[in-house]
Amino acid sequence: MSDKVKPQHLSRKAVLYIRQSSAYQVANNLESQRLQYGMRDRLEQLGWHNIEVIDEDLGQSASGSVVRSGFERLVAAVCMGEVGAVAARELSRFARNSREWQQLIEVCRVVDTILIDNEQVYSPRVSNDRLLLGLKGSLNEYELEILRQRSLEARYAKAKRGELLVAVPVGFLKTEDQRYELDPNQQVQDRIRLVFSKFFELGSVRQTLLWFLEEELQIPTRNVKGELSWVTPRFGGVYKILDNPAYAGAYAYGRTEHGQRYENGVSKKVARRRKRSEWLTFIPHHHEGYISLEEYEQIRRILDENCRGFQKTGAVRRGPALLSGLFRCRRCGRKLVVAYSGVKPNRFARYCCARGYLDIGEPKCIAFGAAVVDARISREILRVVQPAALEASRFAMEKMDEQADAVLAALQSDLQAAKYQASRAQRQYDAADPENRLVTDELERRWNAALRAVADLERRIREHQGSHPQRTDQEWNELQDLAADLEAVWESQHCDERLKKRILRTLIKEIVVDVDEAKGEIHLTIHWHGGVHTNLVTHRRKSGGTTKTSVDAIEAVRILTLISTDEMIAGVLNRNGLRTGRGNRFTRERIVTLRNRHQIAVHNSEERIKNGWMTLSEAADYLGVSPRTLRTAAEAGDIPGRHPLKDGPWVFGRADLDSATAQVIKQRASRRNQKGGAVPNSKQKNLDFSGT
Repeated sequence: MSDKVKPQHLSRKAVLYIRQSSAYQVANNLESQRLQYGMRDRLEQLGWHNIEVIDEDLGQSASGSVVRSGFERLVAAVCMGEVGAVAARELSRFARNSREWQQLIEVCRVVDTILIDNEQVYSPRVSNDRLLLGLKGSLNEYELEILRQRSLEARYAKAKRGELLVAVPVGFLKTEDQRYELDPNQQVQDRIRLVFSKFFELGSVRQTLLWFLEEELQIPTRNVKGELSWVTPRFGGVYKILDNPAYAGAYAYGRTEHGQRYENGVSKKVARRRKRSEWLTFIPHHHEGYISLEEYEQIRRILDENCRGFQKTGAVRRGPALLSGLFRCRRCGRKLVVAYSGVKPNRFARYCCARGYLDIGEPKCIAFGAAVVDARISREILRVVQPAALEASRFAMEKMDEQADAVLAALQSDLQAAKYQASRAQRQYDAADPENRLVTDELERRWNAALRAVADLERRIREHQGSHPQRTDQEWNELQDLAADLEAVWESQHCDERLKKRILRTLIKEIVVDVDEAKGEIHLTIHWHGGVHTNLVTHRRKSGGTTKTSVDAIEAVRILTLISTDEMIAGVLNRNGLRTGRGNRFTRERIVTLRNRHQIAVHNSEERIKNGWMTLSEAADYLGVSPRTLRTAAEAGDIPGRHPLKDGPWVFGRADLDSATAQVIKQRASRRNQKGGAVPNSKQKNLDFSGT
């Protein structure tokens, strides 16, 4: 027994602290655990009977980067004066950083608690022991750094040779000689290649994800054990496939830098994506890939351009503004933003140089409506691409067929895999003992689920084939006709806005714009991809030019005001499906605004009587004919009449009804009425059906 163990130490309990640095050590270094738990025998030999074991920090590092609840409970118990000794197999189990180590020693010195390891007993109140404990703490910390440095150096050396394969991306397998090889599962290979082909076609990660979700196609993934599974794609999963250089046959290591930061006194791990020049290792042509290195670099450029910034156009977004992200202000050099107003489907866009105002409060530079500029740039684009329209249309049709074939191939590969799973489930069911219902019931359920999956895929294949029939010669001829009239295709409401934006970005690098307020002109300088520049000038549209009410509606109001009030006119216009320039229904207030803007006089009943304006019924009574006779004559052009709307009233003037032509029609109608109707005749016989 050591002479440093005093009765006051034995009167208090002893705490045995047990720790291992990682989960791997906990699972595999079992002998180390037994040795640490064996320290209980040494404490009993030293005279302690009340021994508490703290082992909740198994799998926790003592470097100071993580919170150890067991160590904190140990220090708290020592501070309360409840502990006479703290023990560990090696002193490095307590801490491998100076902060926690010195804290423990100082607390033990104040409350007179001794420290015990497998070799010696230390009393912090003894100067030599305190010096020895300080040296051991420094050595423990230094030893950890040495071990970490040696491990990292070995890791980096192996990575520089391209032999360090930590996590193998889906679509690859790791060979015994530490190399990548393509997954032998052809279904996995086809699905990975489909991700890349759709990205090159659509140009953004989100659009690629939405296409997979729309077609209900899954992507493969492997867990830590290497087991393959199929999951619904997510943005992160698609992005990792596109961003990983391993799919281009290159080996890369050190793309992410890990560090620590402190928040509220707690250390947290952080990660930062390094630039390409900061990667520790990059070995091209390291293994067979799914795409070429040039295609990978193209993907990186597209992803970089899709991030909005000072020199970037950003990804294609929704909205009617075709040139969003392409405009740059000639005055301040900033990118123009898009402001929308109105409610769908009648949304109106406006390009504004407002970044200086939003960021640092500078005055706004320029702003103009999108309709005129978009139309002008569209005409310029059509002029450029018209010579190649026929070739492009043929290429588009081929791409459509390729897309349909890609979806069909993916579904067929899924069907083949599903049939294998169903066959496997059937074999398992057939091999089971029929009497063992606990097993056969579960196998039968799995077999039925596999059969339902097969039936569902077969149904989807039939639906896909029905919605994508073979192209006929007539369709090819129609496509050629559309290619000849490219403007009609571009202006069609069925043309996808995102497709038009992608065409614009493919041809145009940037448009520098300025506004001449005095002349009402917009000056455009188009920078085409390839170095060619085009200068254009277009006039600004006047206020309200994009929201004009149709000429038919204005003319109808001008005529109907002669006989109807504003409220009645609004009802007639709405009944005929007419709307305001902003797509709203007409109201009395909107009719008043329209009349004032176009100098149309308000309805006046006295003026109506004075000028002799009448409706169809009133005019028929005045002329002495039936409304049907008058309407027939007006439709034939015999009597002048105004009928501005198909489902609306007629308007007649008294002067037109007093004309000679109208009087002739009146006399003709009177003669027809004087002929009289049919009268009874006693000689007329009746048909008798009573005997039938």
